[in-house]
Amino acid sequence: MDITAPRFTDETTAREHLEALRWPEGPYCPHCGSFAATRLPAQRGRPTKAHPEGAIRAGVIQCNDCRQQYSVTVGTVFERSKIALHKWVLATFLLCSSKRGMSSHQLARMLGVTQKTAWFMSHRIREAMRPTEGEGPLGGEGKAVEADETFIGGKEKNRHKSKRAVKRMGGSWGKETVFTLVERDGKVRSTHVQSVTAANLRPILVSQVDKATMLYTDDAGQYRHMNRDFRHEVVNHGKDEYVRGKAHTNTVEGFFSILKRGITGTYYHLSAEHLHRYCVEFDFRYNTRKGTDFERCMTALKGITGRRLTYRRSAQVVA
Repeated sequence: MDITAPRFTDETTAREHLEALRWPEGPYCPHCGSFAATRLPAQRGRPTKAHPEGAIRAGVIQCNDCRQQYSVTVGTVFERSKIALHKWVLATFLLCSSKRGMSSHQLARMLGVTQKTAWFMSHRIREAMRPTEGEGPLGGEGKAVEADETFIGGKEKNRHKSKRAVKRMGGSWGKETVFTLVERDGKVRSTHVQSVTAANLRPILVSQVDKATMLYTDDAGQYRHMNRDFRHEVVNHGKDEYVRGKAHTNTVEGFFSILKRGITGTYYHLSAEHLHRYCVEFDFRYNTRKGTDFERCMTALKGITGRRLTYRRSAQVVA
């Protein structure tokens, strides 16, 4: 919990910390999967413009079978990074422990890096927070899932006349739409959608919610025929009905309050092409809310394996 702990300030300790997390049974080769390995002594790499004499290469391991060399960062989101490893570990802890997130400007000040570097580091860490493929659907027999949508963006009246947008079908004036599913006492899943029409939302519901689930929504038109796929109850917000027995959407509204406080109070502005990454971040913190900050950080660090995010791919527009 102490940001002055050795793993946050010392390169070697941070490497050992990651090795213990990624290789609890000892190092294995990411190239061939062999556990036969030899640790090499620290050695100088090739001369570069930044390091004319060659930077010290520490933590290098050689596979005894395929003879390839690797380190704990190979095959992770930290691979080929010039940033010190202890700064990566500290950045992960700060992003995991800040309930409403941490801006790249603040992260840059705390790590001693540029804002551009901190921004890219944040997106790599969010990639590690992304849930693994193949997770089962939410809900199930005897369980309840709430579904609702919210709109992300500033007030239209505050925009310049030339920047004001035309209202989209099923959306809001110039805003981006986030559709969220929350299992009561369970996990949350958020999706950036183009609009909240039934044609857009039904495939998400069918693929991510178990058919035996009790689904709770408000009285919006896009949910009108969801009883074809689920047991479905509606609360009529149009008539000031917010709770009727077990029927309510207060859980998902509570998640939206955290999401919007983070965006409004911490990030201020984020582009539509990266909104899905911020949704991953807030989903991750909500889904690990029952653990400590340290446990949440360890979960994120375990998720770095098998994922890469280059700057070119992070900066491109996601359709």
